[in-house]
Amino acid sequence: MTISRRTAIKTMGLGAVAAGLPLASPAVAQGAAKVSFTTSWLPEGPNLFAYVARDKGFWKNAGLDVSVARGSGSNSAAQAVSAGTFDFGMAPTPTVIIQAARKLPITCIGQINYEVLMGVGVRADSPIRSPKDLEGKRLGASVTSGEYPFLPLYAAKAGFDLAKVQIIQLDGKVRERSLAEKQVDAVSAFATSTVPSLAPLGTDVRFMLFKSVGIDFYGQALTTQPQRLQRDAALCEAFVQGAMEAVKFTQTNVDESIDIFLKANSEVSISSTGKEYSRIGLGLVNLTNLVPELTDHGFGYSDPAKVSTMADFVMQYAAGEGATRPDLNALVTNRFAGKVKFTAEELAAARARSQQFQKYLV
Repeated sequence: MTISRRTAIKTMGLGAVAAGLPLASPAVAQGAAKVSFTTSWLPEGPNLFAYVARDKGFWKNAGLDVSVARGSGSNSAAQAVSAGTFDFGMAPTPTVIIQAARKLPITCIGQINYEVLMGVGVRADSPIRSPKDLEGKRLGASVTSGEYPFLPLYAAKAGFDLAKVQIIQLDGKVRERSLAEKQVDAVSAFATSTVPSLAPLGTDVRFMLFKSVGIDFYGQALTTQPQRLQRDAALCEAFVQGAMEAVKFTQTNVDESIDIFLKANSEVSISSTGKEYSRIGLGLVNLTNLVPELTDHGFGYSDPAKVSTMADFVMQYAAGEGATRPDLNALVTNRFAGKVKFTAEELAAARARSQQFQKYLV
């Protein structure tokens, strides 16, 4: 007899109660497990899938009742999940490695985005043409943003002196505006946040991506606590399954996905540029997700060799004193990956549809 995820979760919870054991999973009510999830930032392309998973019913079909909270930075989101403030979350894979190296309990259970698009953004008309030109300039940055710890690594690989750059600490919510209004000469940020925010307003941005100097990092991963993964594997599988169904849906049903996102986020929908902001943000994510990990292995899969290289960078440049290289086999799992895949026709259509967004990464 085949047991559904909903039944597995419900049975797991009832079994624990019958045995008189404490439940590690959220309460199960009316057949749906209530769980909490935090994004790593305000509503945007990389987290658009979460609103689709919730409001299109992918998580509901997996037996889950998921609340979605907005994050205030990748590091903050990872720390909140490790502390158990949220059952699940999302953060860039290198950010998770940093937190794990600092001995915080966190684990990746599915890859959402495959290129982090960390970098330094400048206005298209800026005289800054290379990383070396940043010396003597004002760089706006937010300490809670996921790319911030890797600025020293970028400087080392790009060949400029970070000590000669005037770093202006900014709240992430005003970072893009500060660049548009020329209060800073450049910003340290994610292209998936900055480009969709400024392009619809007529402010063209060029990004000097960390990837261009060999810092090839994955983007956002689904996260939870190791204890939850150990005790509630069925719950984690259901969560990942619903999320990956939604990620695929955002690739194959773009317009409907954007409509769902806008309905869920009124402050975006009422903006005159809200729809274009959403379209560009999702377009960049969809373009950069068409990589061999996903196309060959299915949604959610991460390459262990790439994760190991990321860990090398983290330990050398970003983890800090007292950090210990985490056990990557325990930190990143593919056990729930690959259950959702493109058909050949869907993949071809996704590739054709995404090419229009390549111009933002040139």
